[in-house]
Amino acid sequence: MLTSLFTGISGLNANGLALSVIGDNIANANTVGFKASRANFGDILSQTLGGASAMQVGRGTMIIDIQKMFTQGTLETTANPLDLAIEGDGFFVVRQLNGPTYYTRAGQFRLDKDGYVVDPNGYRLQAYKMDATGNVTGEINDVYLAGLMSEPSATNKINTQVNLDSRDDIKTWSFTPGANLPNSSVYNFSTAITVYDSLGNPHLVYTYFVKTAANTWEAHVIYNSSATGTPNYQEIDFDSGTPGTQPITLTFSSDGKLTTVSPTNPQASFDFSAWGATNPQNITFDFTDSTQYGSPNAVVFQNQNGYTAGNLIAITVDQNGVISGVFTNGQVKKVAQVVLAKFVAAHNLTKVGKNLFLESYGSGGPTYGAPGTVGVGSVYANSLESSNVDLAEEFIRMIAAQRAYQANVRVITTTDNILNELMNIVR
Repeated sequence: MLTSLFTGISGLNANGLALSVIGDNIANANTVGFKASRANFGDILSQTLGGASAMQVGRGTMIIDIQKMFTQGTLETTANPLDLAIEGDGFFVVRQLNGPTYYTRAGQFRLDKDGYVVDPNGYRLQAYKMDATGNVTGEINDVYLAGLMSEPSATNKINTQVNLDSRDDIKTWSFTPGANLPNSSVYNFSTAITVYDSLGNPHLVYTYFVKTAANTWEAHVIYNSSATGTPNYQEIDFDSGTPGTQPITLTFSSDGKLTTVSPTNPQASFDFSAWGATNPQNITFDFTDSTQYGSPNAVVFQNQNGYTAGNLIAITVDQNGVISGVFTNGQVKKVAQVVLAKFVAAHNLTKVGKNLFLESYGSGGPTYGAPGTVGVGSVYANSLESSNVDLAEEFIRMIAAQRAYQANVRVITTTDNILNELMNIVR
C-alpha cells in the first residue's frame, strides 16, 4: 500500500516539472526566435508480482525528455535592415570574440562601435566573404562594414541619343582654345555631360552639333584641361592623322535615320593629368538611334558609365543572405553572404540562454550553407521571427498538468486516510 504514496509523489514531481516547462514557454511568448519545449512523460515499471502469469504494477511517472519544438515562427516586419529572419530549418552562426561558436534563430543584428555586425550579446555574425567583384570566396568570417567605400571608376563610354532639327540653317563652326566656350552663333545645338577620371574627379564634356549640309552634321567635343581657376577649353581631335581638329560626322537618311558615323566608333583621348589622374583617358562616343526630324533639337537619352568615390549610406540584405552596401555615388556593392547552419537533430542542441544554442554530441555537427541551399532556408531582411509558442495550447496543457497534480495529491491523501484506518484497528 505504501507504494501508492511514492506513486503519487512521482506524479507531483513530474507534473510540477511539466508546469515549469509550460511556464517557461509562456514567459517567452514574446521572445524573438524562441522555440517552445514540451515535457514528454514516461511510466515507471519496477514491481512484478509472480505467478502463472506475471503481473506488472507501475510505480508512477517521470519526465523522460524535454523536447524542443523547432516549428516555424511567424515573421514580423521591422524598420531595421539588419533585422533578419529565417524561413526554414537553418540557424544564424555567431561567434564570441576569442570564444565558442553559437547558433541562434534570433536575427536582431546591429553594428557595434568597431563596425562589425553583432547580435544583442555582442557576438559577431558569421558570413561568407566576397571579393572585389562580388563573388563568394568560401571563407567564413566576421561581417565588417566600417570604413566601407565604393572606389571611383573612370568613364570610358558616353551614350548620346539626340534629335537634330532638320529645319535648322547651315552654320560654320569656329572655336579658339582658351578660357571661353564657343559662341552660340557657330553651332545649332549643344549638350553637356559629367564624366569622371580615374580618381573620381568630375569633368564636364560639351558636345556641339553643327549642321554643315543637308542631312549632314558635325559633333565637336570640348572639355576643360585646366585644374586651376582659369579654364583651358580644348577641342578633341577624332582623326589625328589629318591636319587640324577633326570632329565626328553624322549622316542621316532622307527619312531622318542615322546612317553613318565617321570615324566609326569614335574614341577621344582626354588629358586629366592636371588633377593627377591617368593620362590619357580614352572615352568612346555612341550616337546610336539619333535622328534628324523636323522637330526641335532635343536630348532623347544621355548617360556615361563612370562614377566618383562613394561613402556607405545604407545596407540591404536579399533572400539569398547577400549583404550589400549602398553608396553615395549610386553604386551597390556586395560585401558578404550570411552563412546558415543546419543540424540533423536540432532538438538535441544545448540551450545556453540568451536565444543561443551550442552544438552537442546528440545534435551532430553543423552543415554550413548559403541561404536557399542544402535545405537551410531563406533569409528575410527587415523581419524577425516571432516565438513559436501557442498560448492557447500552453493554457490547455497547463490546465491538464494542474488537474493531474491535484489528482496525484488525492492519491496521497486517500492512501493516508486508508493508513489511518489501518492504525485505528488497534484502538
